[in-house]
Amino acid sequence: MATARELTRYQREVADRNVEAILDAAEDLVRQGQANISAVAAMPGVSRVTVYAHFPTWQALLEAAVERAVRRTMAALQAVHPEEGAPVEALDRMLAAAWQHLARYGAMAAAVAELLSPDAVTRTHQAAHHTVGALLARGQADGSFRTDLPAGWLVTAAIALVHACSDQVRAGHIDEQDAARILTTSVRDLFTGTRPGRRPGHAER
Repeated sequence: MATARELTRYQREVADRNVEAILDAAEDLVRQGQANISAVAAMPGVSRVTVYAHFPTWQALLEAAVERAVRRTMAALQAVHPEEGAPVEALDRMLAAAWQHLARYGAMAAAVAELLSPDAVTRTHQAAHHTVGALLARGQADGSFRTDLPAGWLVTAAIALVHACSDQVRAGHIDEQDAARILTTSVRDLFTGTRPGRRPGHAER
């Protein structure tokens, strides 16, 4: 006979599996241009009641899906060790990893822009702000990155450029094959304060 602890652990495992299945379904449906609780519940084979028990609104479900996508992206960024090597080179590695990982989330980015509030977007991107901010601080400390603009602004602008690049690719204004180069050049110049005749890595003081 199962103990109360074993039963609780089993219930938690079932709940965790349901949440992952629901988030998988939401991600797939957003990619297909659909967005409603009934469709989400039908895909993993869970009831509407189960979906609502975890996510009372579509906005709450979308926010959770975005948070998971950001966590996965952060894992990809940490895998390229942004804390190692020259800050400018680490930035290039991090942006390349981010773009490769974010390519699959274009439809979700559009849904985020349309359905989530600015506060919700900020909450879901806290981990990204922390990771980019840590690299920026390291580069500012050794003179690789500019210090003439507020750090919070630089981090926010860098993340906005990632989303802007995704939007431009989705709209057909930027070729997907050229997106990583455009994004990397833009954020690198933003962080280094590059000007004509100045070399990257010589930040303004």
